[in-house]
Amino acid sequence: MTASWTLAVGRDDLARTALVANPLPEPADGEAVLRVHRVGITANNVTYAVLGDSYRYWEFFPATARGLDERWGLPPVWGFSEVAASTVPGVEPGQRFYGYLPPATHLVVRPGRVDGQGFRDTSGNRADLPSPYNAYRRTTGDPAYEAEREDLLILFRPLFFTSYMLADHLADQGFFGARTLVLSSASSKTAYAAAFELHGTGPRVVGLTSADNVEFTRGLGCYDEVLGYDDVASLERVPTAYLDLSGRPGVRAELREHLGDRLVHDIAVGLTSQTPNATSAAAVFFAPDQMRKRTLDWGRAGLDERFSAAWQRFAGTAETWVDVAVGRGPQALRAAWLDVLAGHTPPRTGHVLDLR
Repeated sequence: MTASWTLAVGRDDLARTALVANPLPEPADGEAVLRVHRVGITANNVTYAVLGDSYRYWEFFPATARGLDERWGLPPVWGFSEVAASTVPGVEPGQRFYGYLPPATHLVVRPGRVDGQGFRDTSGNRADLPSPYNAYRRTTGDPAYEAEREDLLILFRPLFFTSYMLADHLADQGFFGARTLVLSSASSKTAYAAAFELHGTGPRVVGLTSADNVEFTRGLGCYDEVLGYDDVASLERVPTAYLDLSGRPGVRAELREHLGDRLVHDIAVGLTSQTPNATSAAAVFFAPDQMRKRTLDWGRAGLDERFSAAWQRFAGTAETWVDVAVGRGPQALRAAWLDVLAGHTPPRTGHVLDLR
């Protein structure tokens, strides 16, 4: 490969991949070039691809801008990049940012609203896409940043943001009157981060997971009870809210049959089984919606302060729950993508890729 490359996946077959060489980009007036450094691959990134059309995730980094046709897509990833070149005052070469990135070595951005905390990409294709995905946080202006925990931020920050906002949404709604909160895909990082936030706040927190992951999930200590999917019928029949992170239609059907009118709320929260779960759920949770509400309630600084405090509480525990597997280069990125896509990644493993 040349010094600049992109990993694309087939939009109709996510296991079909292509590594494409690209010319090294140069910034035009008002632009900056980010050199992608370290990114993570988790089930969250697979979700972006599965929902790429319905939630417009393919539009953040169009494959057509990199010499590919519309049969291909670039699943967004999260991580750190450094400014390689810039024509924008305040965005200077060498500065390090955390944000939404393509599975590639470079990204051209059009920074706007530049301040000490970072900037927003105001590129035309991103103008009407959800704004939280367009923010790039400068490490020196980010209260949640710790250099020694960069890999933890890569793996957990976007997931923990969803988890934190989900827990906040539930508390904000009085847990919909539920005495028990049931989370599927309980061994996933998004689920157990939400359980960490919810545990001890009132309702019992019960995790559902595959039989192979029950022991790991119980060992986390953030659930009051952990059951295999085959044990749904053993749930106590009390007012219950179901937080569906797995996208397994059979689990929802069994819960509805077992709990009846005691299933007081049913929320789809992403998915980890590659089956879109929004159509059969009573509600869909989208973290940026709760973020917008809390930005109005608390202000941007207030939300940042609360999120950073929650992250600090979580990070010290989470680093004992994950083994970081670091890969380097395009082939390692492809291998990590296929491993996570196939569901072969153990729950303790977190894939971090160094793309420099």
